[in-house]
Amino acid sequence: MSWNESGLSQAEAARRRGEYGPNELSQREKKGFLRTLVDILTEPMFLLLLCAAGIYLLLGDMREGMVLAAFALFSIGLVVVQERRSEHALDALRSLSAPLARVMRDGQPRQINAGDVVPGDLLLLAEGERIAADGILRRASELTVDEAILTGESVPVRKQALAEGQPHGELGAGGDDQPGVFAGTLVVSGHGQAEVTTTGSRSQIGQIGSTLAGIAPEATLLQQVVKKFVRWFSLAALVISTCLVLWYGLQRGEWLAGLLSGIAFAMTLLPQEFPMALAVFLALGAWRLAQGKVLARHPAAIETLGAATMLCVDKTGTLTENRMRVSVLHAKGQNVDIARSTAALPEAFHRVLEYAMLASRHKGVDPMDQAVIELGRRTLAATEHLHPSWMLEQEYELTPQLLAMSHAWTTEDGGFAVAAKGAPEAIADLCHMDARATTQLMTEVQQLAARGLRMIAVASSSHPHSSQTPPDGQHDFAFVLEGLIGLADPLRDTVTPAVAQAHAAGIKVAMITGDYPATALAIAREAGIDTAAGALTGSDIAAMDEAALMAALREVRVFARIMPAQKLRLVETLKAMGEVVVMTGDGVNDAPALKAAHIGIAMGARGTDVAREAASIILLDEDFSRIVGGVHTGRRIFENLRKVMTYIVAIHVPIAGLAMLPLLMGLPPLLLPVHVALLEMLIDPLCSIAFESIAPDRDLMRRPPRPAADMIIGPPLLLKGAVHGLAALAATIFIYWLSLRTGSSEAAARTLAIICLMAANLALVLINASNALNAASLAGLHKSFWIILGAAAVVLGLGIALPLSRELLHFALPTLPVALLAMALGCCSVLILGALLQRWQALAPQPAPQ
Repeated sequence: MSWNESGLSQAEAARRRGEYGPNELSQREKKGFLRTLVDILTEPMFLLLLCAAGIYLLLGDMREGMVLAAFALFSIGLVVVQERRSEHALDALRSLSAPLARVMRDGQPRQINAGDVVPGDLLLLAEGERIAADGILRRASELTVDEAILTGESVPVRKQALAEGQPHGELGAGGDDQPGVFAGTLVVSGHGQAEVTTTGSRSQIGQIGSTLAGIAPEATLLQQVVKKFVRWFSLAALVISTCLVLWYGLQRGEWLAGLLSGIAFAMTLLPQEFPMALAVFLALGAWRLAQGKVLARHPAAIETLGAATMLCVDKTGTLTENRMRVSVLHAKGQNVDIARSTAALPEAFHRVLEYAMLASRHKGVDPMDQAVIELGRRTLAATEHLHPSWMLEQEYELTPQLLAMSHAWTTEDGGFAVAAKGAPEAIADLCHMDARATTQLMTEVQQLAARGLRMIAVASSSHPHSSQTPPDGQHDFAFVLEGLIGLADPLRDTVTPAVAQAHAAGIKVAMITGDYPATALAIAREAGIDTAAGALTGSDIAAMDEAALMAALREVRVFARIMPAQKLRLVETLKAMGEVVVMTGDGVNDAPALKAAHIGIAMGARGTDVAREAASIILLDEDFSRIVGGVHTGRRIFENLRKVMTYIVAIHVPIAGLAMLPLLMGLPPLLLPVHVALLEMLIDPLCSIAFESIAPDRDLMRRPPRPAADMIIGPPLLLKGAVHGLAALAATIFIYWLSLRTGSSEAAARTLAIICLMAANLALVLINASNALNAASLAGLHKSFWIILGAAAVVLGLGIALPLSRELLHFALPTLPVALLAMALGCCSVLILGALLQRWQALAPQPAPQ
């Protein structure tokens, strides 16, 4: 297809803009504000909070009803804000587009808004500019482009213009000597002209945006499990309350009184503490992580991180530092490891580094040139190998036919010093090496490349000062091989121990990268990732059906030459295999997989806005070991949630029983709405804080991940909580019955029963928070437990001692011995039973590990 060197006319550009639309990522987000709000309002836990508030209001208790309603609305508001933030990844994608672009219009270069670029425009490209649209190169001079936001690789790729009339085939990012350029990528060096082929959401970066918009965010594992548990609890409340209403109406004929009693009983069973405990645990967990430079954008994701079974790691910028460094120098048959050596650079390697610097662009942005120059300035500063007075006379471009570039410098004596660097086989050609020498050189190159190094060769030449200008071609010089330079994107120092910790915690670690298999395997070996099964490439994955891919994923842990759509497929397949998937990354190419994974973790400093917005967790200082710390925090949250949920079940048994049993036994009502509000809205949340502060078990990170479907509180823990609660119920109803039988007033009996219940409540906290009832466990309890103990005693004491509160709570002033007896009965009934159960559990045979 022919192309117009004068570009489009203004009239034609305006017509095409009307046809194709603006060059913007116009894909709208799937989930609007109203949809988000509706989803939140239909969550059972929030519906239960609103229902509880409504019941209080219907019963005429305005104060307690308004407190519950305010708490429910505040919680809903927080979740709405959090959910909307998770939907803003597309906004970050839009901001990546270049704000301005240079094009040819009517034969003249013009600078226009990037949104006005249309298919058919002729883009003018220069060093340092971000490309505004996808296109085909029509002219190129030493053009290299950083395509890391699409491929994830930090090394720029070399571009080659498409010859007139030559078909271009399928265009894709990555790989040298390709004619395609892509929106959002950065020109590192050279200049060129490209004919625009696609714009807006049809470009490659736009397709990533469309993929991102099409991924529906999943509820976290914690949300799914708690939803089931809340439904069970609510169903139990409905069934038992209905039975109570029917019994009361049929037995006594008092249907209205039965209905009110049933509603009161349902109020005692409504688990409004669950969302409160979750909010407290997750908020404090997020705060703890933030102290360690880890930002949890979605706090519920912290707990899911504790259940992770597969950690998918992006190589560049996650395992590595995302910047090239000279790792090895080779000269005169010797190697020096720059990364591991702290001594001065040996003299034998000065010359190869000197000429590598002379062959590099000192003002360019190519990362390999910068790495060479940085090392040269640092190690050759006090030597004769730096030449600030030399002038660059001529550059010889790298071409597809000769993958080497040379710089000719004017020296002090008027002659020319010539430095060349490039692909080892190209430098061998320039040096006219014989077959034996070339084979020896390539053997050395292959040995170093197997370590994951990117190898370039360096050669030197000179030209006499009698010539006024250097020759026209690089082959006109008599080059001599100086040596080899091996460059690498180095592994972060914290990666290897972090990977080892992950393995110890039973978490599989996989590396997914767009780099070559040899490099990927070398980095994986250094990081401690399993390489026994080799590497699976993108082309391998494309040829596999789902069954074959699942079989491969059971063994392979290194994935190379992977494109964004394939990263997403890997994540989805791992999820289908039952893995709890954590995906880390920092580029635009990682965003769809970050959003699709159970947990997406983005790098903070080097990561793109798109990756950060799509992720659930952000590592602010990019320390890979923080991920393992996040797993530890997640596991601690789940373990402590189990303890607090067991406690909540336990305390609901006496509260519900005391609302129902006195009616069945023909006794006056014991718990009034104000007592229920006092217990559930003051004591329980404070106890939740005490549970959150429990220190984790020492072997927490030596256990395998829990099953994804593992309930926070299964039948064994549910039974344990119920038994503890029955002990508290039995003690409380006994002292209430006994007080009434011995002639005490209803208020006096209620006061002793509440004292007994409060003491039993604190005993329930103690027995569920401790793994063993002994002096060491008591001493190891967090100070918050003792603060809550004192606060509960003060609240109850004031409620009994002050005349106004005593009247409001329908209490009477008991004698001190009787009050102490009620406290002892409440504590001892729970603690003795708890000790017996712990002893029985210790003696019972344990199931064999699977």
